[in-house]
Amino acid sequence: MDIACILLASGYGRRYGGNKLLTLWEGVPLYRRAFAALPPHLFSPAVVTSQYGEILTAAGKAGYLPLLNCHPWEGVAAGIRLGLQAAWRSDGALFAVCDQPNLKTSSIINLINSFLKSPERIHALGWQGKKGNPVIFPKSLYSELMALSGDTGGSAVIRAHQELLTLTEAGDPAELMDVDRPGKG
Repeated sequence: MDIACILLASGYGRRYGGNKLLTLWEGVPLYRRAFAALPPHLFSPAVVTSQYGEILTAAGKAGYLPLLNCHPWEGVAAGIRLGLQAAWRSDGALFAVCDQPNLKTSSIINLINSFLKSPERIHALGWQGKKGNPVIFPKSLYSELMALSGDTGGSAVIRAHQELLTLTEAGDPAELMDVDRPGKG
């Protein structure tokens, strides 16, 4: 069973004040921390969508398929559609963002294993009953993800199919923290 990884790295970082993905976290740029937590060998395919050449170049060198997001101003839906086009043949698609610096590969593996046990369900990393990211969507929901527009992300599809949601406990609540503003999680 193939699970794709679609790493969304196209954001403007409006709340952050610039491209936050280049920000160092414990000496490593945020996007490289995401690459480390989501190693491409776990997925088929593993893609990175971004508007930033530096990130796309690094993604290619790290073993990801780099996809230039030519419509980043549209919002997150543009990256979702772009990544999903490359992953259309997969049985499930894991969507992740690059601003969760504490995400661990062990939690990703647990999430993948949860999906493999119930591939018809939506699987999200969570903590004590609260949904977080990343999320794996089954192939049956790809058309709904492709229909998203603007800054509407996969949460809209989850809300429409709440009965399909399965949470996989993260190893630590810090894994779900994202970086929104300089110096803050």
